[in-house]
Amino acid sequence: MNNKHTFENIAKIKTEFPTKFGIPRQSGLIPTLKGKIVFEPKYRNPEALRGIEGYSHLWLIWNFSESESKEWSATVRPPRLGGNKRVGVFATRSPYRPNPIGLSSVKFEGLCNEKDGSVSILVSGADLLDGTPIYDIKPYIPYTDSHPEAVGGFAEGVFGNKLTVVYENGCETIFSGDDKLSLDEILASDPRPAYQDDAERIYSFEFSEYKIKFKVEEKNLKVFEIQKAE
Repeated sequence: MNNKHTFENIAKIKTEFPTKFGIPRQSGLIPTLKGKIVFEPKYRNPEALRGIEGYSHLWLIWNFSESESKEWSATVRPPRLGGNKRVGVFATRSPYRPNPIGLSSVKFEGLCNEKDGSVSILVSGADLLDGTPIYDIKPYIPYTDSHPEAVGGFAEGVFGNKLTVVYENGCETIFSGDDKLSLDEILASDPRPAYQDDAERIYSFEFSEYKIKFKVEEKNLKVFEIQKAE
């Protein structure tokens, strides 16, 4: 039996994150974040999307395209455990896996008719890098996919503590609407690696063609500069 499989990218997603830093750690954490799934030419058949409007949420199966490695380790160091404690790779959502496959639950926001006659999918709550290859799209079915009694292991409760976000030097005027709400939530949830807590360190990440620079002092995150990314 041949156990090797070749996956073909059916689409790519467009998001506001050109780099990994700043991306929400899980899908759905920032519900205002928008994304667009653009299909590869081979799969731009509108018939493949017939009936998708009947679902409120979708599963995206995708490729950790920026984290592929020829070697794999049975254990990894989750940032949320301080980067020092090792746990089994299959007990985490680490990108460094035998097969670099990601899974995200996103909200279906509608279909978008493109100029070339193709149809794209609009979603919200995505936690993907801009340009991430999509392997498959499946409907989220509440009566089988939702488990209110589920236990979250070591990941449970780690997102409960929010930072207070303070904008300085007029930075609060750069964004508005959903972009501003999304940025507020990203910053409040503390985008820094969990094991980094240096009040003097300047952190930065790119969001929607801008570079966001900030510092964190105790429970206050101060944004002191937002400028166009080069």
